[in-house]
This record gives sequence, C-alpha cells and structure tokens, in this order.
Amino acid sequence: MPARTDLRNVAIVSHVDHGKTTLVDAMLWQSGAFRANQDVAERVMDSTDLEREKGITILAKNTAVQHGEVKINVVDTPGHADFGGEVERGLAMVDGVVLLVDASEGPLPQTRFVLRKALAADLPMMLVVNKVDRPDARVDEVIDEVYELLFDLGATEQQIEFPIVYCVARDGQASLDPGERGTDLAPLFRTLLDHVPAPTYDDGAPLQALVTNLDASPYVGRIALCRVHQGTLRRGEQVAWCRRDGSVERVKVTELYVTEALDRVDAAEVGPGEIIAIAGLSEVTIGETLADPEHPNPLPALTVDEPSLSMTVGTNTSPLAGRDGDKLTARLLKARLDTELVGNVSLRVHPTERPDTWEVQGRGELALAVLIETMRREGYELTVGKPQVVTREIDGRLHEPVERVSVDVPEDYLGVVTQLLAVRKGRMEQMINHGAGWVRMEHLVPARGLIGFRTEFLTETRGTGLMHHVFEGYEPWHGELRTRASGSLVADRRGTATSFALFGLQERGRLFIEPGTEVYEGMIVGENARPEDMDVNAAKEKKLTNVRSATADELVRLAPPTAFSLEQALEFCGADECVEVTPGAVRMRKVELDATVRGRQAKRAKQRA
Repeated sequence: MPARTDLRNVAIVSHVDHGKTTLVDAMLWQSGAFRANQDVAERVMDSTDLEREKGITILAKNTAVQHGEVKINVVDTPGHADFGGEVERGLAMVDGVVLLVDASEGPLPQTRFVLRKALAADLPMMLVVNKVDRPDARVDEVIDEVYELLFDLGATEQQIEFPIVYCVARDGQASLDPGERGTDLAPLFRTLLDHVPAPTYDDGAPLQALVTNLDASPYVGRIALCRVHQGTLRRGEQVAWCRRDGSVERVKVTELYVTEALDRVDAAEVGPGEIIAIAGLSEVTIGETLADPEHPNPLPALTVDEPSLSMTVGTNTSPLAGRDGDKLTARLLKARLDTELVGNVSLRVHPTERPDTWEVQGRGELALAVLIETMRREGYELTVGKPQVVTREIDGRLHEPVERVSVDVPEDYLGVVTQLLAVRKGRMEQMINHGAGWVRMEHLVPARGLIGFRTEFLTETRGTGLMHHVFEGYEPWHGELRTRASGSLVADRRGTATSFALFGLQERGRLFIEPGTEVYEGMIVGENARPEDMDVNAAKEKKLTNVRSATADELVRLAPPTAFSLEQALEFCGADECVEVTPGAVRMRKVELDATVRGRQAKRAKQRA
C-alpha cells in the first residue's frame, strides 16, 4: 500500500497544563512559521478569550509545521476529559500521537483518558517527558508510571514499544538523553518522522473524506474540516455528500484550503492523507463523508462517549430580567442551543415540561460552564439549574456515573481529605507517598458526590491540594448523599442591600453581596452557618430619630463578601436552587421565589417523607 512520505499527521495529547500548546508554539517558531521580529501571543493556538483567561485548551485545532521536505499536520487537543468530544475528533484526523507527560506530576487521570482513546484507535505513540528542568523532576519514575498505565489499559506489545524524548517546551529544547538539555527541537522532529507512519492509501481508490470539525467564515459561510482518506479532491468539482441519515446528495466544492502554519491557504487539489477545509456545504455536520459521485461509499461515523452530567437551561425569569442582556426569548435561546449542537458532538439537548427550558447534557461541569459563559458573553440572559448526573437503567437496576479522582495533598491534610471523600461514598484505590511531604491518593467516587467538592477541597487544604478526575464507568446507585451541610440566607423582599442590614446578617453566616446590591425575594444573599435556610431582610434601613450624639453612629465594619465565579455558583447551589446568569452578573436564587409557596412545598415534602 503506497504512503505519502512528504506528510505526517500527529495529535499531541496529555493531561491539562502539561505543556501541549507551549510545545506547539516552539515547533512553529523553529520551523520558521513566524518572522524573527513578529509579535506573536503566547500559547498562540489558544485563540478564544475563554481559553486565554482559563489557560486551557477547549477546542481541538490543527496547525502545519514544515520540517525540511515533510509537512507535519499537528492537532492540539484539550487535556480536560470534559472536552472529550474534541479529543476523539482530533484522533480521527491523525496517524500517530505524541503523549506529553510532566516530569514531576507524571500521568494523571486525564492522561489515562486521552491515552485510552489513542490505544482504542490503535495509533502508534511516542512519549515526550516535558519540564525536565523542574527541580522536583523524577524522570525515571514518571516513565515507569507511563508503562504501568499502559499495562493497566491493556496495551499490546507493539503499543508498549515507543521512543522517548526529553523536553523543555518553554525553551524549545529536546534531547534523546535524560541527562542533556539539547539546543533545539531537532531530536523531537527526527523521532516524530521516524516513528509516526506516513498516511497510506489505495492507488486508484475513489474519493473518501471524513468531516471531523466545523468552522465558519463571514465570507464563505460554513467550513468543513476533513481528513482525506482516499482519492483526490479538487476545487470546483462535484462530490457526493453522504449524510448521517443515509441519503446522498451531489454538491459542489466552492473553496478548498490547506493549513500552512496558522493560516488557511487556497489549494487547487489535495491528495490522500491531507487535512483540509472546504466551503460550499451549508448544512454539513460532523461525522459525514464526502465521496466520489460514482462510488458514494461513506466512512464509519464518529462515535463519542455519552454525557454523564446534565443541567436545565432556560430564559431568565427573575425580577431583574432584561437589565443586562439583549437576547431574552425562548426562541433565541433554542436557536443558540441548536447552533451549539452542530459543532459540539459531545452535547445533547432535550425538551422539558416547560416550553422555555431545556435539559443540556455534557461530559462535565467545566464543559457545561464554558457553554453558559460563552452564551452570557454573547448577550444571553439565562436561568441555569444545578448540575445533575445522567443515570442509566442496567439489568433492571438504577446505575450512576462514577469518577476516578486523583488527589495530591501535603501529608498534613491526608486525614481531612480522606474524610471528605468518605462522606461522598468514595472508595480509595491506592495511595502513593512521593516523599517531600506529599501524598497522591486515587479514589472512585460517584459523580454527583463531586458536584461542589472542589471549593470545599481547596478550603480544607488551604489552597495547596491538587485534584483531577475523569469518568470511569457506571455503578449501582450509591444511595443518598448530603454534600452540603449549610443552608442559604434568602432575601425576603425586593430592595437595595444596606450596610445596616448586612452588618446584622454577617453574624449568621457568609455574605455574597455588598451594600448597594439590588436584591429580590428568593435571591440568595449568603450562606447560613446552620443546615436550614433562613429568610432575611437585606434591605433593612436604620430608623432615624431626632436625637443626635457624637458616638451614636459607629463605623459599620463589614467583612468582604465572597464573589462566586459561574462554576463556583453552579457547585454551591442546592437541589431547590438555580443560578441567574446575565452578561453583567451571576446571582444565585431559589427556583421558587415566593417564600410562602416554598414553605408549603417543604411542608408537603416532610409529610411524604
């Protein structure tokens, strides 16, 4: 079977923050993609505002690096399992993977996730140990841990044979010897060309190209990103568009692009193995095939893991609706969710009993929070419910998703973290003492036990703990979990919060608002120190008399309020609470705003119990 020796397609996979995007930056610089004096942002592949702010990769993207006569298409994939749909699409475009592992942290749960996907696709692998210059680097142990992980995942003998490169991606240095730093990335490029196979194809086979991603342009409309598996594709010619529903339609390819560095450039024709972008198909979706009109044979459609978390997303129904955003109606919200489904294969949207609310299912809290954050920046006002797990009926029994949780903490906090996870029905799988006072623990915990856990974990470990988790599988329902021991301070009327009222309330618990904040009945203004909710008047004003004294009005000292990000607000919410999200504010509130109605519902619930 012939091969394209002038081309390599490779994906870089790793745990989050191990340096994938930084390594791609260095590869682009050393391949001459930028001028010496060109002003280029750090982590140039993280192109969206959210990616830059959070310091993570959310969307899988591809770039092209020219090394001598060979063009290397590099797909930069997310490290978070929440964006697993992006990882799976990236792996469908390539012939090999570069597994990047931090020389100190070693393989973590998300490493297990992306490696499992690469092994399932039977892609050859090369290992890059990054950050070997760290003072706490433990290179030999980390390599042993990678081998252990491969054995654990059932790798074959061929998959366990892989080359190892030692890198400092930040400085653009690579070496084949762990004791050397190297001067550039030449050893990495040489190893990549030797061990990642060139794309193969059948001579004379009809065209087959799989759509793996979508983009849009204001000039040419929807753009489909494809991997050409067989045949040749030319601009302006007719192709067979094999849809997911089995129908076949003849369409014309109006524009054809290939990637050079970070730019898309026009191409007249492309051969097998190339990663391309085409325009002219206004309704094409991910997983469909472009084929020869005379022999329309579709490729197998992409499959992705099922969602494990869901939350309700609806129009904003609070008394302050319409203050910040300009997209308020159910019609606009439904249209936006439908648009998201086109490019995000790991999301699901289902109708609910209410016409203005939908259930959105995704891989994890972060994936769902990124969607909501993107929508609020586009001007939408939303009511978002507390995340819930997606359960399954297996052999007549209710099953729930379980996560593998890896925790790195100082030894002093070992007991308190073990206790926190035990309350959430966590089972310890293993514990490793790395020395230097740090311990790594692995637990299997029901996914619903981790909702709201991160904030409590960081508080109890004084911000020193590191936690990562990834979906492991389904287990029988673990019973009731009580993960939040505190109640809420709920405003009982509409008004503006006053210093006088908040001064009296801060003794009751932790406040979330400051003087001057507009509140309404049912809005959560703080956390009660006791388990039950408490209705409070946050807008109470001090009564004035006609008697004055020099010492009567003392300075009111208020503790700074706790400001919640969107993810933290979703974590904090109780079962009967939700989050009001607008372009300018994130407010927590009760689902039922009326205190009288809430009281009646609580009374009925007690009677039923």
